[in-house]
Amino acid sequence: MTATQRRSSGLNIAAVRTRKHATALLLAGSLLALAGCSDSGSDTSSKPSPTPTTVPPSPSSTVDAADAEVIAAYTNSWAAQTEAYSKASSADTDLKKNTTLRALFDIEHDLEVMHKAGQVTTGKPVISPKVVKVTGGKIPTATVTDCIDTTHWILTDKASKKPVPLPTTRLIKYVSTATLEKWGKTWMVTKLTAQEQAC
Repeated sequence: MTATQRRSSGLNIAAVRTRKHATALLLAGSLLALAGCSDSGSDTSSKPSPTPTTVPPSPSSTVDAADAEVIAAYTNSWAAQTEAYSKASSADTDLKKNTTLRALFDIEHDLEVMHKAGQVTTGKPVISPKVVKVTGGKIPTATVTDCIDTTHWILTDKASKKPVPLPTTRLIKYVSTATLEKWGKTWMVTKLTAQEQAC
């Protein structure tokens, strides 16, 4: 496996330069796009039940609550990435709050490459994450699929403020997957993988 094939997140700058159909910009979260998903409270009852109930909570409501928590963590992780890419640095961002060191490795590499090249991003991507699976266990895991739209997320030369030329064959909208694990009460993004598949 080449270093390019191992690239799994961030801007995939190295991949853009070496693969014909490489992804130019990889996802980042937009809190505004998914603000409603971050509300994990699903209990709409404000009064106690007049009679005791022996019916357990609906499985679907439990799944919905878990899904909302996963989407919120995923969205927060990418919101922090968007901020980091906008200044080519993870300093003073919330990247570590919902992203593990393993997932941060590729992001930090991208930021280093961008910093050396004098590049930052402007604008924001549009994300559309969906939880595919949540699995219980000692360490609960979740899988998220997403369609990333980088139309308005532009790699820019910091000095000239002009867009950096990128291959016209790159995917502007593409599929991405993420793996998350629940550490205590917090869902953490552990892996991000861009797919060479349009969406």
